[in-house]
Amino acid sequence: MTNKVLDFERPILELEGKIRELKLLSAGSEEMASEISKLERKAQQLQKERFAKLSRWEQFQLAKHPDRPYTLDYIGELIDDFVELRGDRAYADDPAIVSGIGRFAGRSIVVMGHQKGRNTKENVYRNFGMARPEGYRKCQRLMRLADQFRLPLLCLIDTTGAYPGIGAEERGQSEAIATSLELMTRLRVPTISVVIGEGGSGGALAIGVTDRILMLEHAVYSVISPRGCASILWKNPEAERTAAEQLRMTAEDLSNLGICDERIPEAVGGAHRGLTVTANAMRTALSRHFDELASMSEEDRLNARYKKYRSIGHLEVAAQTGTPPTDE
Repeated sequence: MTNKVLDFERPILELEGKIRELKLLSAGSEEMASEISKLERKAQQLQKERFAKLSRWEQFQLAKHPDRPYTLDYIGELIDDFVELRGDRAYADDPAIVSGIGRFAGRSIVVMGHQKGRNTKENVYRNFGMARPEGYRKCQRLMRLADQFRLPLLCLIDTTGAYPGIGAEERGQSEAIATSLELMTRLRVPTISVVIGEGGSGGALAIGVTDRILMLEHAVYSVISPRGCASILWKNPEAERTAAEQLRMTAEDLSNLGICDERIPEAVGGAHRGLTVTANAMRTALSRHFDELASMSEEDRLNARYKKYRSIGHLEVAAQTGTPPTDE
């Protein structure tokens, strides 16, 4: 755990700290116990009210919270008999992507996802969750394995974006992402992706072209990070708060736009305040969606997947003004 406290978390954490102090001082006093119970109810109510009306900027901060559970945390909660499979069989293994096979709710599945680190050493090893080409080629290997053995595919998304370094570009970063996108469109097995934290750009989309897109309640998903957007549009990276509000990147926004198929509730205060509670909610949602997809024929699944992505977004033709140009 880190000492990171977001501004909107501070009043709640301070109240919880006072409650802990009172518990230590009360030494089992019944009179104090009654007062402590009142404070606990007040803290719970304050937390529910505050987290029910977070701004888009606050949601973005929560999605990037350093204590937020990562892919391996959810694998530990949801997947039995997990066996990690490493390497792309072409260049190297990429620790920014964790992938393997295991059992979920009694069914064998293939699972993959971005993995960040908890400290500097881990983040250097995991490259801050930003995958290189070999990471996406490892995913492709696992996707083909899932297709060959008719195993459902689960993808956990949590990355700022694909790694933009020179080495990654030399080894074909854009080609690796494009191939992953193309491959996912034609997989014959049920596929589900869950945005568990930050879903950024093509690095997230490379494992996100699935039958169903689910998002945790406080996760975000966007074509670009707020800081990157602010740097391009306003030439000022400090305008990222404004960008976060404009990008409409929260689970609620994407549900309203028809991109997110379901918002999964998190523990009150965020997933980092209750991994088991959040994982149980995820288990319930995944079981339901996998059952629905398994009941469909292969042809119906592929057609539904095609229609899903063809229906995302729309074009608006602006009205022309002035006199149209001539050849003269």
